[in-house]
Amino acid sequence: MSRPPLVLLHGWGLTPAVWQPLRARLDPAWPCTVPALPGHADDAPRPDAPTLAAWTDALAARLPAQALVCGWSLGALVALDLARRYPVKVARLALIGASPCFVQRADWACALSADVVSGFCRDFAAEPDKTQRRFVALQSLGDAARRDVTRHLTAALLDATPERAPGLADGLDILAQTDLRASLDHITCPVRLLHGAHDALMPAAAARAMAERLPDARYSEFAEAGHAPFVSRAAECASLLQGFADD
Repeated sequence: MSRPPLVLLHGWGLTPAVWQPLRARLDPAWPCTVPALPGHADDAPRPDAPTLAAWTDALAARLPAQALVCGWSLGALVALDLARRYPVKVARLALIGASPCFVQRADWACALSADVVSGFCRDFAAEPDKTQRRFVALQSLGDAARRDVTRHLTAALLDATPERAPGLADGLDILAQTDLRASLDHITCPVRLLHGAHDALMPAAAARAMAERLPDARYSEFAEAGHAPFVSRAAECASLLQGFADD
Protein backbone atom coordinates (compact mmCIF):
# COMPACT_ATOMS: atom_id res chain seq x y z
CA MET A 1 0.00 0.00 0.00
CA SER A 2 1.47 3.38 -1.01
CA ARG A 3 1.72 6.33 1.32
CA PRO A 4 -0.85 9.10 1.02
CA PRO A 5 0.58 12.31 -0.43
CA LEU A 6 1.87 14.71 2.19
CA VAL A 7 0.66 18.30 2.59
CA LEU A 8 2.57 20.69 4.88
CA LEU A 9 0.80 23.86 6.10
CA HIS A 10 3.09 26.43 7.75
CA GLY A 11 2.41 28.96 10.51
CA TRP A 12 1.67 32.67 10.68
CA GLY A 13 4.09 35.20 9.24
CA LEU A 14 6.39 32.60 7.69
CA THR A 15 6.88 31.04 4.28
CA PRO A 16 6.85 27.35 3.25
CA ALA A 17 10.67 27.47 3.54
CA VAL A 18 10.20 26.94 7.27
CA TRP A 19 9.66 23.22 6.53
CA GLN A 20 13.16 22.72 5.09
CA PRO A 21 14.70 20.92 8.14
CA LEU A 22 11.84 18.43 8.18
CA ARG A 23 11.73 17.91 4.42
CA ALA A 24 15.46 17.21 4.37
CA ARG A 25 14.82 14.16 6.57
CA LEU A 26 11.74 12.82 4.81
CA ASP A 27 11.85 10.16 2.11
CA PRO A 28 12.54 12.21 -1.06
CA ALA A 29 10.26 9.88 -3.03
CA TRP A 30 7.26 10.82 -0.87
CA PRO A 31 5.01 13.20 -2.86
CA CYS A 32 4.82 16.46 -0.92
CA THR A 33 2.79 19.64 -1.46
CA VAL A 34 3.91 22.74 0.46
CA PRO A 35 1.51 25.61 -0.29
CA ALA A 36 1.71 29.12 1.10
CA LEU A 37 -1.19 30.14 3.31
CA PRO A 38 -3.37 32.97 2.02
CA GLY A 39 -1.66 36.31 2.47
CA HIS A 40 1.74 34.62 2.79
CA ALA A 41 2.91 34.72 -0.83
CA ASP A 42 2.22 36.91 -3.82
CA ASP A 43 0.77 33.92 -5.71
CA ALA A 44 -1.14 32.44 -2.75
CA PRO A 45 -4.92 32.06 -3.06
CA ARG A 46 -6.91 35.15 -2.10
CA PRO A 47 -9.98 34.39 0.00
CA ASP A 48 -13.23 36.31 -0.31
CA ALA A 49 -13.29 37.01 3.43
CA PRO A 50 -10.74 37.17 6.30
CA THR A 51 -12.03 34.03 8.01
CA LEU A 52 -10.66 30.56 8.65
CA ALA A 53 -13.39 28.99 6.50
CA ALA A 54 -12.53 31.29 3.59
CA TRP A 55 -8.82 30.46 3.91
CA THR A 56 -9.62 26.74 3.95
CA ASP A 57 -11.92 27.08 0.93
CA ALA A 58 -9.22 28.95 -0.98
CA LEU A 59 -6.61 26.26 -0.29
CA ALA A 60 -8.76 23.16 -0.72
CA ALA A 61 -8.91 23.23 -4.52
CA ARG A 62 -5.10 23.22 -4.72
CA LEU A 63 -4.59 20.17 -2.51
CA PRO A 64 -4.50 16.47 -3.45
CA ALA A 65 -7.24 14.14 -2.28
CA GLN A 66 -6.77 11.57 0.49
CA ALA A 67 -3.61 13.24 1.79
CA LEU A 68 -1.78 13.20 5.07
CA VAL A 69 -2.27 16.85 5.95
CA CYS A 70 0.25 18.18 8.47
CA GLY A 71 -0.38 21.64 9.92
CA TRP A 72 1.74 23.65 12.30
CA SER A 73 0.41 26.49 14.50
CA LEU A 74 -1.96 28.58 12.34
CA GLY A 75 -1.55 25.90 9.68
CA ALA A 76 -2.89 23.38 12.19
CA LEU A 77 -6.13 25.35 12.50
CA VAL A 78 -6.44 25.28 8.71
CA ALA A 79 -5.71 21.54 8.72
CA LEU A 80 -8.38 20.90 11.37
CA ASP A 81 -10.93 22.87 9.35
CA LEU A 82 -9.97 20.95 6.21
CA ALA A 83 -10.49 17.65 8.00
CA ARG A 84 -13.89 18.78 9.28
CA ARG A 85 -15.27 20.35 6.09
CA TYR A 86 -13.29 18.62 3.31
CA PRO A 87 -12.86 15.03 4.57
CA VAL A 88 -12.18 13.78 1.02
CA LYS A 89 -8.95 15.78 1.13
CA VAL A 90 -7.73 14.41 4.48
CA ALA A 91 -7.07 10.71 4.96
CA ARG A 92 -4.83 11.38 7.96
CA LEU A 93 -4.12 14.47 10.01
CA ALA A 94 -0.88 15.49 11.76
CA LEU A 95 -0.83 18.52 14.03
CA ILE A 96 2.38 20.16 15.28
CA GLY A 97 2.33 22.87 17.94
CA ALA A 98 -1.45 22.92 17.67
CA SER A 99 -4.36 24.17 19.71
CA PRO A 100 -8.05 24.32 18.77
CA CYS A 101 -8.31 27.71 20.51
CA PHE A 102 -5.40 30.18 20.66
CA VAL A 103 -6.97 32.59 23.18
CA GLN A 104 -8.08 31.96 26.76
CA ARG A 105 -11.81 31.61 27.36
CA ALA A 106 -13.81 31.22 30.55
CA ASP A 107 -13.65 27.42 30.11
CA TRP A 108 -10.25 27.28 28.35
CA ALA A 109 -7.21 28.30 30.38
CA CYS A 110 -4.43 26.61 28.36
CA ALA A 111 -3.89 29.49 25.92
CA LEU A 112 -2.58 33.04 25.71
CA SER A 113 -4.60 35.77 27.38
CA ALA A 114 -6.89 37.88 25.22
CA ASP A 115 -4.91 40.99 26.22
CA VAL A 116 -1.64 39.49 24.96
CA VAL A 117 -3.19 38.45 21.65
CA SER A 118 -4.95 41.77 21.08
CA GLY A 119 -1.64 43.47 21.89
CA PHE A 120 0.08 41.47 19.15
CA CYS A 121 -2.61 42.54 16.69
CA ARG A 122 -2.21 46.23 17.63
CA ASP A 123 1.58 46.03 17.55
CA PHE A 124 1.57 44.38 14.13
CA ALA A 125 -0.50 47.22 12.72
CA ALA A 126 2.07 49.73 14.03
CA GLU A 127 5.36 47.82 13.66
CA PRO A 128 4.91 44.66 11.58
CA ASP A 129 8.59 43.63 11.29
CA LYS A 130 9.25 44.08 15.00
CA THR A 131 6.09 42.18 15.91
CA GLN A 132 7.03 39.25 13.65
CA ARG A 133 10.40 38.98 15.37
CA ARG A 134 8.74 39.02 18.79
CA PHE A 135 6.51 36.20 17.57
CA VAL A 136 9.60 34.22 16.51
CA ALA A 137 11.16 34.79 19.94
CA LEU A 138 8.04 33.37 21.59
CA GLN A 139 8.07 30.35 19.29
CA SER A 140 11.72 29.63 20.14
CA LEU A 141 11.28 30.04 23.89
CA GLY A 142 11.89 26.92 25.98
CA ASP A 143 13.72 25.01 23.26
CA ALA A 144 17.12 23.54 24.05
CA ALA A 145 18.14 24.56 20.51
CA ARG A 146 16.68 28.04 20.90
CA ARG A 147 19.37 29.89 18.95
CA ASP A 148 19.16 27.52 15.99
CA VAL A 149 15.37 27.63 16.00
CA THR A 150 15.38 31.44 16.16
CA ARG A 151 17.88 31.65 13.31
CA HIS A 152 15.87 29.30 11.10
CA LEU A 153 12.48 30.89 11.78
CA THR A 154 13.89 34.37 11.23
CA ALA A 155 15.31 33.29 7.87
CA ALA A 156 11.86 31.98 6.87
CA LEU A 157 9.95 35.15 7.84
CA LEU A 158 7.76 36.71 5.19
CA ASP A 159 8.68 40.31 4.44
CA ALA A 160 5.68 42.28 5.72
CA THR A 161 5.51 44.79 2.88
CA PRO A 162 2.58 47.25 2.81
CA GLU A 163 0.96 45.04 0.15
CA ARG A 164 1.25 41.91 2.27
CA ALA A 165 0.49 43.38 5.70
CA PRO A 166 -3.33 43.21 5.34
CA GLY A 167 -3.21 39.48 4.59
CA LEU A 168 -0.91 38.87 7.54
CA ALA A 169 -3.21 40.92 9.78
CA ASP A 170 -6.07 38.66 8.66
CA GLY A 171 -4.03 35.67 9.83
CA LEU A 172 -3.60 37.19 13.28
CA ASP A 173 -7.33 37.89 13.44
CA ILE A 174 -8.04 34.25 12.57
CA LEU A 175 -5.76 33.11 15.39
CA ALA A 176 -7.50 35.49 17.78
CA GLN A 177 -11.07 34.57 16.83
CA THR A 178 -11.03 30.85 16.06
CA ASP A 179 -12.36 28.24 18.47
CA LEU A 180 -12.57 24.77 16.93
CA ARG A 181 -13.18 22.78 20.10
CA ALA A 182 -16.74 21.94 19.08
CA SER A 183 -15.47 20.52 15.78
CA LEU A 184 -13.12 17.97 17.32
CA ASP A 185 -15.78 15.31 17.94
CA HIS A 186 -16.53 15.26 14.21
CA ILE A 187 -12.98 14.68 12.95
CA THR A 188 -12.95 10.92 12.51
CA CYS A 189 -9.75 10.36 10.52
CA PRO A 190 -6.63 9.17 12.38
CA VAL A 191 -4.75 12.09 13.99
CA ARG A 192 -1.15 12.34 15.21
CA LEU A 193 -0.25 15.24 17.50
CA LEU A 194 3.39 16.31 17.97
CA HIS A 195 4.15 18.95 20.57
CA GLY A 196 7.04 20.57 22.40
CA ALA A 197 6.85 20.21 26.17
CA HIS A 198 7.86 23.87 26.67
CA ASP A 199 5.73 25.45 23.95
CA ALA A 200 5.14 29.04 25.12
CA LEU A 201 2.72 29.91 22.33
CA MET A 202 0.31 26.98 22.32
CA PRO A 203 0.72 25.13 25.64
CA ALA A 204 1.17 21.37 25.62
CA ALA A 205 -1.88 21.09 27.87
CA ALA A 206 -4.03 22.34 24.98
CA ALA A 207 -2.71 19.63 22.66
CA ARG A 208 -3.17 16.94 25.31
CA ALA A 209 -6.77 18.05 25.82
CA MET A 210 -7.31 17.96 22.08
CA ALA A 211 -5.86 14.45 21.84
CA GLU A 212 -8.30 13.25 24.48
CA ARG A 213 -11.23 14.84 22.66
CA LEU A 214 -10.51 13.63 19.12
CA PRO A 215 -12.06 10.22 18.32
CA ASP A 216 -8.85 8.65 16.92
CA ALA A 217 -5.70 10.44 18.10
CA ARG A 218 -2.21 9.71 19.42
CA TYR A 219 -0.03 12.29 21.16
CA SER A 220 3.77 12.58 21.27
CA GLU A 221 5.59 15.19 23.37
CA PHE A 222 9.20 16.30 22.88
CA ALA A 223 11.18 17.17 26.00
CA GLU A 224 13.25 20.37 25.86
CA ALA A 225 11.41 21.54 22.74
CA GLY A 226 9.30 24.66 22.14
CA HIS A 227 6.74 25.58 19.51
CA ALA A 228 8.73 24.31 16.50
CA PRO A 229 9.90 20.74 17.24
CA PHE A 230 9.98 19.99 13.49
CA VAL A 231 13.01 22.33 13.43
CA SER A 232 14.85 21.30 16.59
CA ARG A 233 13.79 17.64 16.48
CA ALA A 234 13.44 17.26 12.73
CA ALA A 235 14.68 13.67 12.44
CA GLU A 236 12.29 12.42 15.13
CA CYS A 237 9.34 14.31 13.63
CA ALA A 238 10.13 12.93 10.18
CA SER A 239 10.28 9.39 11.53
CA LEU A 240 6.95 9.77 13.34
CA LEU A 241 5.25 11.25 10.27
CA GLN A 242 6.52 8.50 7.98
CA GLY A 243 5.50 5.83 10.45
CA PHE A 244 2.05 7.40 10.72
CA ALA A 245 1.72 7.47 6.93
CA ASP A 246 2.69 3.80 6.73
CA ASP A 247 0.26 2.58 9.43
